Amino acid sequence: MLELKNITKSFGSRTIIKDLNLTVKDGEILSIVGPSGAGKTTLLRCITGLEKVNAGEFLVDGQPFDPYTNRSNDSVIGVVFQNFELFPNLTVMQNITLAPTMVLKQSTDEATKQAQTLLDRLNLGDHADQYPFQLSGGQKQRVAIARALAMRPNVLCYDEPTSALDPNLRQEVEKLILGLKADGMTQIVVTHDLTFAENIADEMFHVEPNKQQ
Repeated sequence: MLELKNITKSFGSRTIIKDLNLTVKDGEILSIVGPSGAGKTTLLRCITGLEKVNAGEFLVDGQPFDPYTNRSNDSVIGVVFQNFELFPNLTVMQNITLAPTMVLKQSTDEATKQAQTLLDRLNLGDHADQYPFQLSGGQKQRVAIARALAMRPNVLCYDEPTSALDPNLRQEVEKLILGLKADGMTQIVVTHDLTFAENIADEMFHVEPNKQQ
């Protein structure tokens, strides 16, 4: 279980998040929704350690945890970025195995075997030797998810997972996220798409600009 207690985040004199309390239960999906500029992505960046909070604390299974200073953070909280952030000069397999071999110190054989299992599971088994420019948007997203899962995170976060995709792929993304839930993965999804959020979420958290002042 991931808990946020009295989290505050400011940029200069502007407070984006103030005294926020939030709980994400194990195996559940939390959708964070709200209009652009309300602080959804800032909140996700704080959870994933990309931004340092000004005040408050994080707890994982009741134990204090600082996403910002935890250098092996990907093994606790994984993230799938809005634009996927794949390395263009690496193949799909290399994108997925890079962090497990460097951070988790897995052997190349172990990381490759795990990556192939993930690719097969995500219907990308025959794309291992391709480069990101050879993939569709939906395929890039699945590679990004495989890369995050390869670090064996406790929580997997998504930043606007449908925004870079064609509208007709939204249902495919829903099925993928719900499939990971069935496997017990705890997930946090930031989205402006309310219908999508309602279709996948166990809990909804609404962020409003006028509450962040």
